[in-house]
Amino acid sequence: MYTVIELIYLLIGLSVGFLSAWFISKALNKRSSRPEDEDFRSKYEKVIIENNVLQSRLKDIVESLNEAKRDIDRKEDDLLQLTANFSARNAEYENLEEKLKTQKEDMEGLQKKFTVEFKNLANEILEEKTAKFTELNKNNINQILKPLGEKIKDFEKKVEEVYDKESKERFSLGKEIKSLVELNEQLSKDATNLTNALKGQSKLQGNWGEFILENILEKSGLVKDREYFVQSSYTAADGKRLQPDVVVSYPGERNVVIDSKVSLTAYERYCSLDDEDDRAIALKEHLQSVRNHVQELSSKNYQDIYQLNSLDFVMMFMPVEPSYLLAIEKDHELWSYAYERRILIISPTNLIAALKMIASLWQQEYQNQNAMEIAKKSGDLYDKFVAFTEDMIDIGKRIDSTQSSYQQAMNKLSEGKGNLIKRTEDIRKLGAKTRKLLPKQLMDSIEEEEE
Repeated sequence: MYTVIELIYLLIGLSVGFLSAWFISKALNKRSSRPEDEDFRSKYEKVIIENNVLQSRLKDIVESLNEAKRDIDRKEDDLLQLTANFSARNAEYENLEEKLKTQKEDMEGLQKKFTVEFKNLANEILEEKTAKFTELNKNNINQILKPLGEKIKDFEKKVEEVYDKESKERFSLGKEIKSLVELNEQLSKDATNLTNALKGQSKLQGNWGEFILENILEKSGLVKDREYFVQSSYTAADGKRLQPDVVVSYPGERNVVIDSKVSLTAYERYCSLDDEDDRAIALKEHLQSVRNHVQELSSKNYQDIYQLNSLDFVMMFMPVEPSYLLAIEKDHELWSYAYERRILIISPTNLIAALKMIASLWQQEYQNQNAMEIAKKSGDLYDKFVAFTEDMIDIGKRIDSTQSSYQQAMNKLSEGKGNLIKRTEDIRKLGAKTRKLLPKQLMDSIEEEEE
């Protein structure tokens, strides 16, 4: 972009010099015979000298612009390097999340294994002699449940250890975040060099501010269309359509609206002017521009959108850090003026800190949800096992009761003089025609009774 500007300036300078020389030369040719042409010739030479001076100054400006461009390129290289480092840290963090996910899958596998073992145990118990069930008591149940309880406690301990380790890894990113904030401050300073290109173009300034805002959001750790939403449309209570730049969600189903506002035109003049009176006028215009943005944003009442459970204020993002600092420093009432209108003015540094805090809250929320789910499933598993053992004990008692009733009935058939089995066998011995004989086990019991 600077190369195009340089060529335009150079062509304008050469064109002006050429046209001036042509007109003056033509005039000299017409008036060369008059004495007063000497004065005119002198003025012509003076114009030529001034034109040379202007061309020299234009060359210096071009060199300065080239140097500024090279400096910005170096800063961009530094930013890319830091971004790569930050991505590496983020990859380590994702690896930790993957480990936690693997451990959760192991727990689910353990639950399935326990279920299979419980079923096998139930089948084995049912195949054994029913008398063994009556020997079970609470001490036996505790001996069965104690190992399971210990395993669950060990698992919960491992989950806590993984969570603590992940927390330490997350906090180790603090230095990288600090470096990112420092780089952001430097980039904010470099951004002031762009004001000449954005000067006087409100639409372009607005687009640039929204680009900076979304770029910070992308690097904050929040996920688009999950934790934050860009240019979403809402309907006010009066039916008016509203479209804030960004809506950020955080745990608890709450939201905060962020809208970018750029004040560059007057600020650029303030920085470039040397005359103190002119600087004072530009400063006043800059402060008024910021207040106008506050008033404009306040009138939209984004915080009252009924579809959002938003905070009672809206964040007004100023992408140029020095512009924000100048306004806060020179207008001591600006903060109160904005806050009374439910507007919170923030700079890139403040926004990065706020978004990192919200990202941390989301991370803790997701981890808490996973831990609670694991603990709930472990408790459900324990309760189901207790209910299973209680059912098995009840089955044993019923089998014992059935066996006791069976034994009493058999005794009535085979015991005592004149029991039913003996009488029936006597009928056969007396000559009754039969096709079957009583089972040998019953006949033996009759013989033992007679002996």
